[in-house]
Amino acid sequence: MHERYEPETIELKWEKIWEETELFKVSEDQNKKKYYLLEMFPYPSGKIHMGHVRNYTIGDVIARYKRMRGFNVLHPMGWDAFGMPAENAAIANKTHPAAWTYENIDAMRTQLKRMGFSYDWEREIATCHPKYYRWEQWLFLKMLERGMVYRKKSFVNWCENCQTVLANEQVEGGLCWRCDSEVVQKELDQWFFKITDYADELLEYCDKLPGWPEKVTTMQKNWIGKSYGAEIRFPLKKVEGAITVFTTRADTLFGATFMSLAPEHPLVLELSTGTEQEGPIQEFVKRMRHQDKAKRTAEDYEKEGVFTGAYCINPVTGWKMPIFAANFALMEYGTGAVMAVPAHDQRDFEFAKKYGLDIAVVIQPKDEDLDPAAMTEAYVDRGTLVNSGKFDGMGNIEAQESIATYLEEEGKGKQSVNFRLRDWGISRQRYWGAPIPVIYCEECGVVPVPEEDLPIILPEEVKFGEDGRSPLLDLDYFRKTSCPKCGNPDSRRETDTMDTFVESSWYFERYCSPHYDKGMFATKNVEYWMPVDQYIGGIEHAILHLLYARYFTRILRDVGLAEGSEPFDRLLTQGMVCKETIKCPEHGFIFPDEVSGTDDNRACKLCGKKVVVGRIEKMSKSKKNVVDPNFLIKKYGADTLRLCCLFAAPPERDLDWSDQGVEGAYRFLNRVWRLVADYAESVKGIAPFDGKESLTEDLNSIYKKTHQTIKGVTRDIDPRFHFNTAISGIMELVNTIYGVKDRLKTDTATHSVMRFALEALVVLLSPLVPHIADELWEALGHTGSVSSVPWPEYREDAIKEEELLIVVQVNGKVRSRLTIDAGADDEAIKDVALANERIVSYLDGRPVKKVIVVKKKLVNIVV
Repeated sequence: MHERYEPETIELKWEKIWEETELFKVSEDQNKKKYYLLEMFPYPSGKIHMGHVRNYTIGDVIARYKRMRGFNVLHPMGWDAFGMPAENAAIANKTHPAAWTYENIDAMRTQLKRMGFSYDWEREIATCHPKYYRWEQWLFLKMLERGMVYRKKSFVNWCENCQTVLANEQVEGGLCWRCDSEVVQKELDQWFFKITDYADELLEYCDKLPGWPEKVTTMQKNWIGKSYGAEIRFPLKKVEGAITVFTTRADTLFGATFMSLAPEHPLVLELSTGTEQEGPIQEFVKRMRHQDKAKRTAEDYEKEGVFTGAYCINPVTGWKMPIFAANFALMEYGTGAVMAVPAHDQRDFEFAKKYGLDIAVVIQPKDEDLDPAAMTEAYVDRGTLVNSGKFDGMGNIEAQESIATYLEEEGKGKQSVNFRLRDWGISRQRYWGAPIPVIYCEECGVVPVPEEDLPIILPEEVKFGEDGRSPLLDLDYFRKTSCPKCGNPDSRRETDTMDTFVESSWYFERYCSPHYDKGMFATKNVEYWMPVDQYIGGIEHAILHLLYARYFTRILRDVGLAEGSEPFDRLLTQGMVCKETIKCPEHGFIFPDEVSGTDDNRACKLCGKKVVVGRIEKMSKSKKNVVDPNFLIKKYGADTLRLCCLFAAPPERDLDWSDQGVEGAYRFLNRVWRLVADYAESVKGIAPFDGKESLTEDLNSIYKKTHQTIKGVTRDIDPRFHFNTAISGIMELVNTIYGVKDRLKTDTATHSVMRFALEALVVLLSPLVPHIADELWEALGHTGSVSSVPWPEYREDAIKEEELLIVVQVNGKVRSRLTIDAGADDEAIKDVALANERIVSYLDGRPVKKVIVVKKKLVNIVV
């Protein structure tokens, strides 16, 4: 065994052994309990970052631990490979997205292997490969057959100058990120998945996911947004038709004095045509197409609108209500129309005041008489109905159902349920995605591509223009085709591609049989492995990815491919990796290695000026507060990086990066190395101590501490995932050994206890820092990887503490002493102290104000 710890040499050695022996290759085994551990797969950007390192290290610890506990562990890795960044890189670097993507995959695979992650690389998938996306094309056709997919017009971000659709991320301040032209909302035909058909089930099962963080299920519930209320029809004045409104506040219907329509509502332009409002309305609608919809609904965003020139009738009061196009109304919620009740809704109140509209009070608070003319804000609390016909005198909450029932009886509305969730628009006017398998024929309409023609392969011989327009639009050999139904040679293929969330909505099933070529996956494999036992990823995926994955699992169930309804049993949302930002007055944000000096004397290496240290924020390239994992691996080793990430914070919390933390982790591994090196030769051939003989006090302290550490680390890893406290416990064990080692004799008893302790230490470390653990295991005389060794068990009789002596004080003066089991907690100690005969006699019935327990040594009773 080398005297010095040389991480790079050790780590490369063991990574080679693991790969050659196929240590982490796994197959279905009905005789073993399965455990499916999965981290959200990455986009192949070319380099792993510290967020990847933390996420995948957490998963790797769990996978290795479960394997040592006897589970048959599936721990796969792949690539979420389609998407816009590849197109942008292709344009910038004059290369092809496929070439860029596969080069990045090769680079990142090498980096992940260098971290020592225990992946079964034979199950690797890339979603941009035709062997993968052919099966989502196949599923699209099955969904189309069952009416689960449909096509309709929908608004998209459109750059007229580039003649292309933009993702939300490409719109910066209302301008195209590429050419700075104005971005408008344009209506295009789009494909949609009918996720709303599953809204009730997705919502119901949010309460059947006990292994998920409550904050995630709450976010999903809010996104689905089930509301109980009423649909009410407001007849249009002077023209046929009515405006239908969904409201949860039927109790305020008698106070509705005007109508607000979303600028995108089809009636807005229709009602204003031919009136003097036609021009202002057209200008307003055009301007709203440039505004961010999320901002439009924000409480602090200025409310504005334009009168359409038309009116509708309040169905219960007969009031003639002016119809406005308003910026705060959205087509995405309800019907795109909002009955405005300014007396009892603050947004409507502000709008009414701004445009001089009527305010009618219909809910009066207790002991107060609201005057519309004197109101300075809307009254939004409970109260009693007034000016509401036969419903006067009712409590407003109780009246909601009564008014809804009345509307239904009168044929003016009905009780209704509304969802915030909207169907999933999957069309993307981009190139780098899975082609949608339909053909458009003038005679037959929309025609599905025959299954035998799948996959519709994305052409790779394409050229990208500077405008970012999808090259598929100009690729005749792809776009032009014959109708498979009637043979019409002038038919055209769909040039839109699928949303990349489609690929990530079923990849976890494909991992179960990644090379299966007769379907999306082999059913028997999915039945064995699914659901995923532990899923790990960022909180930013709490809604879209996780919701779509849950939805897709139900689709697979309903088309007969799988049995389960939920894809993930347990979910861990790890925190972000954060670091302070550093800003130079001349160069702006600068990287950590561009700074010289320490503490308050830090300066920019580029210009020498004093820098400003900013707040701790999520690591990002834009803020340059990043750390290069490759640099750290080269300098300290992957195990040091792993240990630092695990020790710095619990997985669910943000990790504040510290260079001192890296140094500390490296020092600890060196301490462990030296400890094993000191005893490696002397313990060879010696059996580990089995607890059958008496020991000296020092040896007993090591033996007992080892069993305590086994118990503590086991509890911390599973089920709590408190790796930081597990590591702290291991450090305490190392400290205990170092604290007595100089006093130990060089006899058989010492070597026996030390062999037991060091073997346990190495095994406990192995899921956390696997390279050094395997090297130390070998140094202790073993062959093979320690990860194949069963997890150690602790002995209760070895960790049993002696009784403790507790001093009991009353108002700071010693009044008694008592002995108590060392395992007693503070509450038990309090109870025993208060029940002590001498203390009871001394208190003599006086009330106790406070009882203070100090480190299981002293109890002070304050009277």
